[in-house]
Amino acid sequence: MAGLRCRIADTLEVSKAEDDACRLADLDVKAEDEEQQKDDDDESRQEDSSKTESTLRTPKPSPLGVLQRLLRVFFGCLASVACGMLYAAYLSAFHERRFWFSARQELEREITFPGGSGLYYYYYKHMLAAPSFQRGFYELMTDDSTLAGQTINAVERLSLYPEMMVSYIYRISGSQDLVEPIYFYVGAVLGLQALYATALFVCSWVMSGTWVAGVLAVAWCVISRPDATRVDQAVPLREHWALPYYSCQVAALTGFLCNNISSTVEMLCYLTMSTTTFSFLLVWEHSHHLLFIQAFCLFLLDSFDLVPTRKMSDIHKVYVSSLLLAYFFQFHNTALLASPLLSLLIGSVLAKYLQQKMKKGPLVARVMKLFLHFHLVFTTGITFNYLVKKVLPGSDSEVILKFLEVKFRLNTTTDFVTNLLLCQESLQSPSQDLFLRLTQASVLPFYLLVLTVCLLSTLETVYGRLSGQTTQSDPKLEDVHVGERPEVVYHVFQAFLFGGLTMLFDGVKYVWTPYICMFTAFGVCSPDIWMTVFRWLKVKSIHPVVLSLILSTAVPTIIGFSLWREYCPRLLAELSELQEFYDPDTAEMISWIRTQVPMAAVFAGSPQLLGAVKLGSGSAVTSLPLHWDMDLLRRSEDTYQVYSMRSAEEVYKILTSHKTNYVIIEESLCNELSRNKGCRIKDLLDVSNGHVSPHLRRCDINSRTVLLCLSFQVVYDKGETYAFSKHRRFCNEIKMNKSPYSNYFTRVFWNRSYHVYKVNSVISFQY
Repeated sequence: MAGLRCRIADTLEVSKAEDDACRLADLDVKAEDEEQQKDDDDESRQEDSSKTESTLRTPKPSPLGVLQRLLRVFFGCLASVACGMLYAAYLSAFHERRFWFSARQELEREITFPGGSGLYYYYYKHMLAAPSFQRGFYELMTDDSTLAGQTINAVERLSLYPEMMVSYIYRISGSQDLVEPIYFYVGAVLGLQALYATALFVCSWVMSGTWVAGVLAVAWCVISRPDATRVDQAVPLREHWALPYYSCQVAALTGFLCNNISSTVEMLCYLTMSTTTFSFLLVWEHSHHLLFIQAFCLFLLDSFDLVPTRKMSDIHKVYVSSLLLAYFFQFHNTALLASPLLSLLIGSVLAKYLQQKMKKGPLVARVMKLFLHFHLVFTTGITFNYLVKKVLPGSDSEVILKFLEVKFRLNTTTDFVTNLLLCQESLQSPSQDLFLRLTQASVLPFYLLVLTVCLLSTLETVYGRLSGQTTQSDPKLEDVHVGERPEVVYHVFQAFLFGGLTMLFDGVKYVWTPYICMFTAFGVCSPDIWMTVFRWLKVKSIHPVVLSLILSTAVPTIIGFSLWREYCPRLLAELSELQEFYDPDTAEMISWIRTQVPMAAVFAGSPQLLGAVKLGSGSAVTSLPLHWDMDLLRRSEDTYQVYSMRSAEEVYKILTSHKTNYVIIEESLCNELSRNKGCRIKDLLDVSNGHVSPHLRRCDINSRTVLLCLSFQVVYDKGETYAFSKHRRFCNEIKMNKSPYSNYFTRVFWNRSYHVYKVNSVISFQY
């Protein structure tokens, strides 16, 4: 005001006295401003000094509080290890009761490894029989005694690093005089199952804050054993070696994503995550698909600004370094470079570089930037994946795309391999019994409730992030939103994806079921879940914090008591019941092969049976039971022709092209009656070969297919032509021991289940 008055006085040319008064007023104002500035500077210095002093004088936690925390962690770790060991002991006891494992001879024990699982144990025995570990490793890399006419790198083709590691530990530990090799092998797998359960325990404990959740998660896994694991059916399967590493990786990632953790714990989680990611990629050929799902969930977290950018960069480094290391350790496995995981990583990094201000701006602008970000990531990823598959040989993407087209009923095919894959139980949709069992164990109802609450809270948080809202760094319990925790949001996204895949493929349930046990246990034991619900309901009669703490303790207690009362007698009765596994026909045939057949002989038959033949006798085979190797699947199609309607000469030419000396025909496949949806092997072969049974004398007319019967062929409405076969089914006709079948094949062994024929090297045309 004084300055304004002075300017008015200058303009109007007021008297000199008034001018002097104005100048004096100006000086007074300047003096006051200088004093005020000095006071402000002093106050700011005092505030800075007080902040510094408060930082330096931060009260240290009391010794009693530190002791309580250490005791809580100690007893939690003790409980996690105990639950893991009890889980492994339960699986071991069930396996023993099911197969009478300890009361059988060596050959009968090996037969309990069904299908392709026994093949892995054969290589474990081979490593132990080698004069040295280095020599055994070299023989596996140049294996010419497994597939007839081929030299393969068995370590690369069958992912044999678990067998190599276990055989090496068995050698250096001096266990040869203490335990038999087969018990050491089975014990290693069961020990990893203990690690699996422990990791699930820790993951649920970290998210809920109480180790009661871990106990409940392991209890649900034990109750849901038929849908949670196949270790009691086939011990050496790759998933039983890989999933424990994956569960450890998920637990470490969960801890790494937590907001309020110390730098030491964060570094420990990071190192654990790095080690387990590499191990997971190394021991299972399907591991990069699960990691792709995980990386996609983390990509969504990063896009919605729910996780710090620094942590996402660290996780990307883990993925890329693990992929590159696994690529070199798996002898330049091109499947890892062509994996969708690497394509997603490259696409997200490039999109981030092009959109550095994606997380800024108002709501509408951020939503538009987000859609553009998704478009850039997926366009870049698909382009990179296409270029890699064009440059690198050995891609089976066409077969996979054809399989998916037929799976989702977008196309039809007569291809034997595609239809055989569709008929695999693990690739079919699950039955309703899965959901009935999970509902009876109370897992599924609570899982749906927990997932619904977490999803709604996540959507609320995502909307707040896109609107520019920020969250408190250390909120109180009454202010917490469960959807603001990045580790919880990550599990919500992953639970949805795993659930969707389980609806399509039954085999995914062995990943999804333990996962929902862990996630549900976290939900019912976490006060954050209950607090979020009470905030929405605006509960005022009882303090929400007190009520949430009471319910997070009472609900799991009630659930645990009801599970104990209902399922504990069942589990004890299950362990006390002796089940009988008796397969004398297979044992008799393999014993005959061991004693009567030269070691250089080559056997043809169904891939599952050939795995047992290879394990029991060591003879070379024409195919292996691997459902991801297209070359082996094509070889299996050739050996399956003994169940088709083809001539003796045609089958003979096919078998001799694979250097076959003996062919095994199974009664269960030749006379199979009860498989649904045309999934019998002989039906698939007839469709692939374009044959119709000569006994067909009329046309079946329905809503999908119209058959036009002619004298020698049947024409479908889609243009596919099926001719009446001139020959009867080979597997039935060869048993008659008549010409021309007896000219090409000579029966040398038979029992109720198997007929073994020698493929004649010199054809005798005697009629």
